Amino acid sequence: MKAIMVMYDSLNRHLLEPYGCDWTKTPSFKRLARQAVTFDNCWAGSLPCMPARRELHTGRYNFLHRSWGPLEPFDDSMPELLRNAGVHTHLVSDHYHYWEDGGATYHQRYTTWDCVRGQEGDAWAPLVDFDGAPKDHLNVCGGSLDNWIGQDFANRLAMPTEEAQSQSLTFAKGLDFLQKNHDKDNWFLQLETFDPHEPFYSQDEYKDLFPDDYRGPLLDWPDYRPLNEQDSPELVRHVRHEYAALLAMCDKNLGRVLDAMDEYGLWEDTLLIVNTDHGFLLGEHGQWAKCHCPFYVEVAHTPLFVWDPRVGTAGTRTNRLVQTIDLAPTVLDYFGIEIPADMLGRPLTQTLADDTPVREYALFGYHSMPVGITDGRYTLLRDVKDFDEKTYEYTQMPTHMRAMFSVEEMRTATMAPGFSYTKGTPVMKIEARPNPRFLHTLKGSDMLFDLQNDPHQEHVLEDAEQSDRLLTAMTAAFEENDAPEEMYRRYGLKQYRKKAE
Repeated sequence: MKAIMVMYDSLNRHLLEPYGCDWTKTPSFKRLARQAVTFDNCWAGSLPCMPARRELHTGRYNFLHRSWGPLEPFDDSMPELLRNAGVHTHLVSDHYHYWEDGGATYHQRYTTWDCVRGQEGDAWAPLVDFDGAPKDHLNVCGGSLDNWIGQDFANRLAMPTEEAQSQSLTFAKGLDFLQKNHDKDNWFLQLETFDPHEPFYSQDEYKDLFPDDYRGPLLDWPDYRPLNEQDSPELVRHVRHEYAALLAMCDKNLGRVLDAMDEYGLWEDTLLIVNTDHGFLLGEHGQWAKCHCPFYVEVAHTPLFVWDPRVGTAGTRTNRLVQTIDLAPTVLDYFGIEIPADMLGRPLTQTLADDTPVREYALFGYHSMPVGITDGRYTLLRDVKDFDEKTYEYTQMPTHMRAMFSVEEMRTATMAPGFSYTKGTPVMKIEARPNPRFLHTLKGSDMLFDLQNDPHQEHVLEDAEQSDRLLTAMTAAFEENDAPEEMYRRYGLKQYRKKAE
């Protein structure tokens, strides 16, 4: 048995041709759709980057108990379970958050791993007296060139050609693994690139595919904020074109993987999953990026393609509701490995075979911030109802994205008895400190959308019956995931607990 996962970051479903986009250049994704099952109703769970990857390993939501962070000692890790069962697991990635404090336990779960440096503000190229960044560069907030952006331009100088870019090197290493191991058995390759995450750095051959009238400073790094009066239609169009250019490069490299599948006959015995963690807003709903705003479909509704050689279903689509948490059980099931009881995701094997449903609802959100739920048609975005209700980080690994928890944070720590999935071990309970920049995303109100009649979420629906049904389902999902008691109070769900039972 063999399996390949090709994973992107911030891959926009609505900008892929198989999902109806008519202006981007994604022929390899169209080719993939002809050779796999395309999922029309796949949703993120825990956002953003590392919370989604914890779900990818553990098959359960992250955001109800902690924010961005590493794998925990009690976590069931899909790659580690494969490794322990004799399957060689290999990670090759340029997703630099893996090598930071808040991600440092993920790559060690694989049998072997390889990293490629240089994406975004990765602390890679030396910055001593660096003065090589364009003086007129802007991110869309119009801010000055800070050290993080300066680090990115130092990195770019070290990769001036397409072949030298992090994404290209990552795919080259993944393809090298396939060339050396295609005729061997019992391996899992996770080939993961940070692209098309911002900044949208690509070469002119891709930019030339999307000409526009923008003549301002270099602009390929959207900020996390609402659009303002400086964001002209020409500017917005240009940023979308910069994303599309990088997406075209992603598509080209996907084609190289599909070529390898053809050359080595891997379609006969190799599971292929192509996925992402979340999407990205490029001016839709008057917003840039993610985190600070509601998780509209451009962020939470994600692309997914799966080829299972045991089933042999290709060129079809399914509208069954699935999530990131279903991918770990799917891979384990494929290799015939028992799925741990703490994994709440479901394997997609029967969905691929005969369209069997695996879930009625999908829950998604950021820790301590607004939460969403969908049944595939109706989507409810629920805001925080009690901002004074404290939330906590429940962890045995107190690290944030790029730093350990501060001494001040650790002074709030107490020991809690743990949860149903912590294998009988206690955890630290540390006061959470949500980023105020990202907290008030819905201004206290909820938003209900009917995706069947309003697929772009342009009209908030007033329907008390549907809202009540979805809130009851949300409460049941909290119960299934052993959510902390304060979460019910924070989101105003206590009244729905009896209904959920």
